[in-house]
Amino acid sequence: MQRLHLVFGGELVDPSKNVFKDVSDLHIVGMFPDYATAYDAWKSEAQRTVDNAHMRYFIAHIHRLRDEERPASPTEELG
Repeated sequence: MQRLHLVFGGELVDPSKNVFKDVSDLHIVGMFPDYATAYDAWKSEAQRTVDNAHMRYFIAHIHRLRDEERPASPTEELG
């Protein structure tokens, strides 16, 4: 199984919460094949924006969202 990781971030409404100010303005850094490269990308973006307390970057574990052994849900079959 591939262990895909998505790195993304954006400006938060409040630095103490994880609510984005404008979801349409999210910065998608990229998809990475392992945690180590995703972490390096996350760290680079976090350091680049360190002066803005409202900017936050995250690593999403995409591989945890799918289980290839389970049947697809009805909504996945629509596409």
